[in-house]
Amino acid sequence: MSKEQRVLQYVQQNASRGDPDSVLAAVDKFGWETEWAMNLGDVKGAILDRFVKETAPQTMLELGTYMGYSAIRIARLLPETAKFMTVEFDQENAAVAREMIEFAGLQNRIIQITSDTADVIPQLKTKYDVETLDMVFIDHWKDVYVRDIKLLETNKLLRKGTVVVADNIIKPGAPEYAEYVRTCGKYDSTFHESRFEYSNDDIDGLEKSVFRG
Repeated sequence: MSKEQRVLQYVQQNASRGDPDSVLAAVDKFGWETEWAMNLGDVKGAILDRFVKETAPQTMLELGTYMGYSAIRIARLLPETAKFMTVEFDQENAAVAREMIEFAGLQNRIIQITSDTADVIPQLKTKYDVETLDMVFIDHWKDVYVRDIKLLETNKLLRKGTVVVADNIIKPGAPEYAEYVRTCGKYDSTFHESRFEYSNDDIDGLEKSVFRG
C-alpha cells in the first residue's frame, strides 16, 4: 500500500463521510503523528484559506491535486456556483484524490483532470469553457512553475486582479518562479512566510502574486 493509500485508509477509518473539515483534520493528524505526507498542511492551509476567502473566486484552477487535500480545503470555501478545476499528472495519486474528494462529499464541486498541466492549460478556454481565471493555486513540480504561469499568460487566462498562489517557495524551493513573479513587472507579488508541512522547524511559505493585467 502506498503512502497515499495509507492516508486515504486512515481518513476512511477516522473521519466523517461528507464532512470536509473532518477529512482535513484526519489528514493533518496523520501527517503530524503517523507519517509525513506531502500535503499543503494545516499551517500553510490557513493562509490559503484566507486568500480564497478574500478573493472569492468564481473560476479557479489548481495545478497539482496530489491526494486531494488542498482541493478539499479550497472547494469547501467556494460558492456552489464556482467552477473549480484541479489537474494531476500521476494516475495513482489522482485515483486516491478521487476517493478522498468523494469521501468528503465534494465530488460534484470539483472538476478533476488527470493529465499534464502543459496539455490542459491551452485547452481550458475551448474544452472547459473558461474565459479567465479568478485564482490559481500552483503546487506541483517546482521546475515547471515558471513554464505553467507563462502558459497561463500566453493563453490569456489571467485578467487584471487574478490571484496566483504558489506553494513551497522555500522548501523544497522554487527560486526561478519567485524571481520571475517578483521581477517580470506583470505581478504585485508578496511572500507569506510559514512552516513546511507538518514541521515545527523548517521555514517555507506561499507566494501570492496579483496579475496587473
